[in-house]
Amino acid sequence: MINNKYNVICENFKKFRKEKNFSQRELCQKLELLGLTLYKADIYAIEHNKRAVKDYELLAFSIVFDKPVTDFYKNVKDFE
Repeated sequence: MINNKYNVICENFKKFRKEKNFSQRELCQKLELLGLTLYKADIYAIEHNKRAVKDYELLAFSIVFDKPVTDFYKNVKDFE
């Protein structure tokens, strides 16, 4: 945990989901096609900074959102 956050990508993650017009449930279904099982509650927890993100989850998010992994860290100010 850094600065009382479980992950630093929560804001970009939520923004990318909304840009794709995916509901939390739809995102779970797309991730399932990649072999990653997450539930709507997991997506909520990531977006509200209540759950850590594993490296393989971030890779799956990158594929589903069609964004480079580095984009998830844009404008993150937790290390300044």
